[in-house]
Amino acid sequence: MEAHGKKSDSCGVICLKYLLFLFNILFWLAGGAVLAVGVWTLVEKSDYISLLNSNFYSTSAYILIVAGVIVIVTGMIGCCATLKEMRSLLIVYLVLLLCIFLLEIIAGVLAYINYQQLDEELRQNLKETMQQKYHQPGEESITQAVDKLQQEFKCCGSHNFSDWTDSVWIQEAEHGRLVPDSCCKTPSELCGRRDHPSNIYKVEVGCIIKLEDFIQSQLYILGAVGVGIAFLQLVGMMFTCCLYRNLNDDPY
Repeated sequence: MEAHGKKSDSCGVICLKYLLFLFNILFWLAGGAVLAVGVWTLVEKSDYISLLNSNFYSTSAYILIVAGVIVIVTGMIGCCATLKEMRSLLIVYLVLLLCIFLLEIIAGVLAYINYQQLDEELRQNLKETMQQKYHQPGEESITQAVDKLQQEFKCCGSHNFSDWTDSVWIQEAEHGRLVPDSCCKTPSELCGRRDHPSNIYKVEVGCIIKLEDFIQSQLYILGAVGVGIAFLQLVGMMFTCCLYRNLNDDPY
């Protein structure tokens, strides 16, 4: 009976090891996904950062990158602790999982609060930024960001095309444009002289709505990923506690 009990314990430990190892592989992949999203945000969407007076967008991207690295390292520690059956390393791994879980909750609350502030700031500043800084000396990054925004989201002006009427660039220049060429459905040199709906994005909603929808969709994706990782962490902590208890009870 003792031998049978010992064999059952050994089988239980082996099963827990495999389950925890599988969890760590999933956790490691999740960390890689978070890291990739952070890098993609900085590389592909960095132009929009210049349109915001807040560092929320860029800070969020860096947080994602750091979080991804921490998750990957934690997953590696978990694999080592599982394969080598080191109780001390399992404790370190469990503490790291708990810390990441708590940080995720705090980050989620702060992201929600900051998004409300960012949304209000975006509405107040985007129109002014477009009108005062577009095509002005030393504001090349703003100009590039506005052009990319209008073309990528198929919009013209912050709220609508008439926002460009009060633009410094439109009023001071002698090019005859009514809107920037990036407002055109098929951009070409001086196409902004004609503001007919067949030529520019005149009847579509303004860029502010499109940008808000984009940021909100990104937050939904990050929220879903965060919930998924949090669920994995709870499962991982449960497996870790079970394995630690079995190793602690097992004299071999």
